[in-house]
Amino acid sequence: MKLSEVQRLLGATLIWGEHCLEREVATACGADLMSDVLAFTKDGALLLTGLINPQVVRTADVGGLSAIVFVRGKTPSPEAAAMARELDIPLFSTPHTLFQACGILYANGLAPCPPLAGKSLEE
Repeated sequence: MKLSEVQRLLGATLIWGEHCLEREVATACGADLMSDVLAFTKDGALLLTGLINPQVVRTADVGGLSAIVFVRGKTPSPEAAAMARELDIPLFSTPHTLFQACGILYANGLAPCPPLAGKSLEE
């Protein structure tokens, strides 16, 4: 799914990264616990979160994620937005809750990030 389709489906505002709208994402992760993001995402995944601090952008960079969608109409802190521009990570904001946004994307064919092989979600 292209980021432009993610934007359309979620009624999201593009905060930064218009040049990346044709970027493809195959999986998505909805989380506010950045350690889970690092443990359970794959390169190129889309991150949906309610956190707006620079740590979110740093986690996306370290994890090789494609873009970040902030939920509940949130927008990133100025420091986070500046870091995203430096690291070429597109940012979106959707009015939907995390639950709704993930459900919309899942219902339209975007796959969840699988857990690590041999690991359960409880570990």
